Amino acid sequence: MTKSRGLVKRVPWTAADDAILRARYPHENTREVAASLGRPASATYQRAAKLGLSKTEAFYTSDRSGRVQRGKQDPRMRSTQFKKGTTPPNKGLRRPGYAPGRMAETQFKKGAMTGAAQHNYLPIGSERISKDGYLERKVTDDPTLTPARRWIAVHRLVWSEANGPVPPSHAVTFRPGRRTTESASITLDALELVSRRQLMLRNSYHTNYPKEVAQLIQLKGALQRKINRRERS
Repeated sequence: MTKSRGLVKRVPWTAADDAILRARYPHENTREVAASLGRPASATYQRAAKLGLSKTEAFYTSDRSGRVQRGKQDPRMRSTQFKKGTTPPNKGLRRPGYAPGRMAETQFKKGAMTGAAQHNYLPIGSERISKDGYLERKVTDDPTLTPARRWIAVHRLVWSEANGPVPPSHAVTFRPGRRTTESASITLDALELVSRRQLMLRNSYHTNYPKEVAQLIQLKGALQRKINRRERS
């Protein structure tokens, strides 16, 4: 390949060039072969691939390949390694909490939040609407808890403050017609404690709709399940 007036002129490969490539490429370093042919290493790689040439296993396991062999240290690597007993150049220059100049002002502090956690952080006492439509309040920043467990429904907090922990297999819910997401309106008289069984029956379509409508809902569900199975198969 030669250059003329800023343009690259490709030099065709001759039969003699191919013969040299076939003889030397499998056993020698490609850059050395390319230099002897007066060609770039990239062009030599491409020509070898076109001719179907590849390196031998003996070459790959030799020092000439430049690869790091398992269980073997390349002399070039050994020359740059730290020797046993050598004192690191930065020994004694760094100490916990130390930073020259104003670096300490911009360093991350232990336990500090970064990235999205810092951007989305809300302090304890903040309120939000859950995906189920209930008002929740943040009660802790405990990092051992998952983000969702750091928030508790406000109506549950109101009931627990007056009556203590919610008993097992029970739930705090709004009385009929009293559900709200306004914090000031979530008062004790708007709440009641029910068993999980009662809550299940209360939310069941069998008890909330006439018998004919409940049957239609049930049939629709059965039909949808068959459609889903057909689509999966």
